[in-house]
Amino acid sequence: MKILTYNVNGIRSATKKGLPEFLARNQADVICIQEVKAMESDLDFGPYADLGYKSWWFSAEKKGYSGVAIFSKVDPVSVEYGCGHAGFDAEGRHILLNFGDFAVQSLYAPSGTTGDVRQTIKFEWMEHFEAYQKEVRKRFPAVLFCGDYNICNHPIDIHNPKSNAKTSGFLPEERAWMTKLMDEGKLIDSFRHFYPELAHQYTWWSLRAGSRGKNLGWRIDYMLASEELKLNLAAAKIMPDEMHSDHCPMELVLS
Repeated sequence: MKILTYNVNGIRSATKKGLPEFLARNQADVICIQEVKAMESDLDFGPYADLGYKSWWFSAEKKGYSGVAIFSKVDPVSVEYGCGHAGFDAEGRHILLNFGDFAVQSLYAPSGTTGDVRQTIKFEWMEHFEAYQKEVRKRFPAVLFCGDYNICNHPIDIHNPKSNAKTSGFLPEERAWMTKLMDEGKLIDSFRHFYPELAHQYTWWSLRAGSRGKNLGWRIDYMLASEELKLNLAAAKIMPDEMHSDHCPMELVLS
């Protein structure tokens, strides 16, 4: 099974930029999408339905903001919307599809780049998610938590770790939390599972100063696999040449 995660920074914009054509070439079975910035009714789903996808959405209450979705060629056994936190659920940050043998979640963590208030909300999300994922794992031992965490974990994950040491997304508290989440939660960074030392691999680039062309990026998108899926991890990659967003898609293949 091939699974993608992709912060599309607006599903309607990404559609106009060729997202359906990319998916036709890629033939993924499940696509975790973040920052859809739309309601399901806002999108002409025809080009995706023609590829064999059905979709499940959890949009933000605020129009044109946040929101997650999962497109899948495989019907789930059940679907869970939200993470049980009223504030984060109003922003449409979590959706989980249970396929029976395993579950997949598309998640979109808050960003703290706009100031202290949003950084405080981000810390609150981190605390809540740490407890929430433990509860999810009790019910779905084999699970993938896919999405935009808005955190670089290690210096290798960011183009200039020294100058960004005090920048939201690379703060010491955020990095320590990410490490703790994976260590205590027994979650595997699937990309680093295959490429532990491969540098200059990023999933997001600023729109300023030609950052993408210079590959001055951040790796803030992850496909975290529970330990129960370790033997099923067959391949992973980042696809920086796909340009429908300021992020790029990541791919994971499960045997």
